[in-house]
Amino acid sequence: MRAFRVVSEVPADFGPCVLAIGNFDGVHAGHREILRRVAAIARERDFIPAVLTFDPHPARVLAPERAPKLIGTIRQRLRRMEAEGVEAAMLLPFSTDLARLSPEQFVRSILSDTLHTRVVIVGEDFRFGHKQAGDIRTLRTLGERFGFEVESAGVILQGGQRISSTAIRQLIQNGQVSRACRMLGAPFALEGPVVKGHGVGSKQTVPTLNIEPENELLPATGVYVTRTRDLESGETWHSVTNVGYRPTFEGRDLSWETFLLDPFDGHTPQRIEVSFLKFIREERKFDTPELLRARIMKDVAYAKRLHRRLKNS
Repeated sequence: MRAFRVVSEVPADFGPCVLAIGNFDGVHAGHREILRRVAAIARERDFIPAVLTFDPHPARVLAPERAPKLIGTIRQRLRRMEAEGVEAAMLLPFSTDLARLSPEQFVRSILSDTLHTRVVIVGEDFRFGHKQAGDIRTLRTLGERFGFEVESAGVILQGGQRISSTAIRQLIQNGQVSRACRMLGAPFALEGPVVKGHGVGSKQTVPTLNIEPENELLPATGVYVTRTRDLESGETWHSVTNVGYRPTFEGRDLSWETFLLDPFDGHTPQRIEVSFLKFIREERKFDTPELLRARIMKDVAYAKRLHRRLKNS
């Protein structure tokens, strides 16, 4: 997938395209439905399926005190968009200058002159332009002038509840990763480089991989059933992950330690993605490392049973 981080990177002959516009934080199940619609229309009309999103999040510029912690990294967002058929993404740098553009200026300079848009798909509460003066009706009116159609994605429900990034963030922060997974349409995942741990696990409990997450949003402390993937080789392992402060060893810094359940060839990955499938238990302090290790072995047995069920379901 092609990703353009500034307007000047977009080729003059880019397009025509079908364009979804939004923040797409987490690329949840509702977002995926929109992206699949973009890809379907693009196939029908031989256009480019594309996305316009923002980096940083607009709230980070306009109201930093209210800016949400983002569910996924830019890399995760792009991978998940590509998996739904998107072929190009404009990661528009959000700034005060961009925020000052009127709805007409935004449409003319970005949608029409740069991306050569022919179909736009947005959520029904979409707002754009200076002081959010434009809405979907404004966009439709401008579409008639600049030669593109506008389609509303509407509200997407799951079990009678609206799917939203806000609801998913709350679930993850509460440790309810299984419910978050259903809304996301995929497990919540942390990604980042593997870093040197404290050396305690390999000596006194079990060997682990320690990740330094690049995500802003982090799950509640505790022990989770997870799946770990080497981002370079694509190799995956069933795993158990502890998010916490290692109270048995008087730890003070938050750490993310992952124990691999599958055979490991000893080659340490450089970058990994850890997907959170189910919360097992809260982190607690044990009287001895031996008691902690015994508890970890119980967690491992539970995780293996869950992974078998998921494989057979």
